[in-house]
Amino acid sequence: MKYLDISTMENLSHQRMDARQIFHFRCAPDVSCFNLCCRNLNLFLYPYDVIRLKHRLKMSSARFIDQYTDIIMREGSFFPDVLLKMLETTDKTCPFLTEKGCSVYPDRPDACRTFPLEMGIQYHETSKTYEPVYFFRPPDFCKGADEKQSWTVEKWGLDQEIAAYQHMTIQWAKVKSLFQKDPWGPEGVNGQRGKMAFMAIYNSDDFREFVFNSSFLKRYKVQNDWLNKMKKKDEILLNVAFDWVKLFLWGMPSKKIRLR
Repeated sequence: MKYLDISTMENLSHQRMDARQIFHFRCAPDVSCFNLCCRNLNLFLYPYDVIRLKHRLKMSSARFIDQYTDIIMREGSFFPDVLLKMLETTDKTCPFLTEKGCSVYPDRPDACRTFPLEMGIQYHETSKTYEPVYFFRPPDFCKGADEKQSWTVEKWGLDQEIAAYQHMTIQWAKVKSLFQKDPWGPEGVNGQRGKMAFMAIYNSDDFREFVFNSSFLKRYKVQNDWLNKMKKKDEILLNVAFDWVKLFLWGMPSKKIRLR
């Protein structure tokens, strides 16, 4: 996910895909490069990716993060990025790759689902809105781009069931963009507030425990219809977590949650 300002968009305008612009692509076992794109990746996992994958693997958020991810801090960012940990093999294979293909395919991450497109998020200052933008940039080794099957961005999104991921990625982009400035002060990202924010965003099980089995609800008023759904639905919990982090770190209340 890339955050693109207007000047960046002007520089990349020749690569941007219109919603109805046609590209060619097919991925299948009979295509010679099948599964080559699942190796040696810097594959960023967004919060919704973790929810889908931990459910697919029937494990807790904490165990998934510990077993399958690397957590890094990039220069110029003040919130950790979460990357899928590749296997310690010569070709650094994705841990979910099998001879038949992806073993978590129905819940594969956003970046895999969107491929061979790349998605960025354009922020419009005037309207204060976020817009997904797409680029067709398959790697040089990709033979799927030489296939005859044609798509538009719109049709590819429907075929790959991108909508739910796109919605959650945009919600995360709104929060992540706030971390372009340091909210931590002297304690740094590894202080207590940093750990709490990371838990809320990436560890849904621990955040739910925090909400319902601590003094959280004595300090914060959560809208009733959201509160009831948060107990069972991680997607709803994540939406509230996004808003809570904005309130917790920047004092930004919302319709979902506010201080009592």
